[in-house]
Amino acid sequence: MAKGELAERLKTETVAAMKSKDKARLGVLRQMQAAVKQVEVDTREELDDDGLLKVFGAYAKKVKDAVEGARKSGRDDLLADFEAELAVVQDYLPAELDDAELEALVREAVAETGAEASVIFVPPAGAAGAVVEAADAGCKLVVCITEGVPTVDMVKIMPFIEERGVRLIGPNCPGFINPGQKAKLGIMPGNIVAPGNVGLISRSGTLTYEVVYALTNAGLGQTTCLGIGGDPVIGTNFMEALKAFHEDKETEALVMIGEIGGDAEEQAAEFIKENMDIPVVSFIAGRTAPPGKRMGHAGAIVTGGSGTAADKKAALEAANIPVADRPVDVVPLLQDLMKG
Repeated sequence: MAKGELAERLKTETVAAMKSKDKARLGVLRQMQAAVKQVEVDTREELDDDGLLKVFGAYAKKVKDAVEGARKSGRDDLLADFEAELAVVQDYLPAELDDAELEALVREAVAETGAEASVIFVPPAGAAGAVVEAADAGCKLVVCITEGVPTVDMVKIMPFIEERGVRLIGPNCPGFINPGQKAKLGIMPGNIVAPGNVGLISRSGTLTYEVVYALTNAGLGQTTCLGIGGDPVIGTNFMEALKAFHEDKETEALVMIGEIGGDAEEQAAEFIKENMDIPVVSFIAGRTAPPGKRMGHAGAIVTGGSGTAADKKAALEAANIPVADRPVDVVPLLQDLMKG
């Protein structure tokens, strides 16, 4: 649970609203608590006052958009409620934390520190905006951890990101870690990795941890472990990640963890077949997911008979890439290839 003066104030005022039976204020305060809890679950970290300010700032931006929408559409019946909600949230924010000054703060931080990268933990409603702020401030590498970013938001910001030559990883990803260079952006546990020559690309965060842990226990260290995210629209796809590993002379073997939905794995199989001569093994999650049902990630869904695990496995095996039936089988498959 969050700690600090703001957290204690939020708790105290929530109790007071319950006692006074102020349902409107109580509802807003509980929404604020829920937003904080969601970020803490996503990041597995307890937020302090600075973290709460970021969460409340993103929440306020979302409500401001609702206020503007109600005003433009003439929905006076909703406008009053949204304005009341905004007043509660803004009461927790210092006056200087409006949108324009937040953007200025990001630019100032980059200018003063020479920062080249940014990690985004902002809640879904404000995550795309935070990515744009980082890119506009001059960061050339942005990692977006946030899960639940609206697909339409990502579609809108991708041209902006691409025009500025920014490498975006995510959203809905654990980021990356390079054990040898002791470099990490994201939430990958540092205690399960080890320096070595095996690269890893994954659409799944949890499976990344499981396979990396197995690699390390088998004495197979890693160059870079990269989680690209499982949403329909992401900044770095399999193809782009594969090209980076292909150009990395230290990577002498590769593990690719895919899942149902889309055709990224099929394209990757073709690229590997035509361009890469190092050992590559794969695993495809979601073999038992029924068609039309989303499995975990927003992008993990079989539609129109395409994107099935069987199709992906067939494409990979046609490119001479062994596909493990279970995550536990990935390491033995890779060891056999590396011996051969």
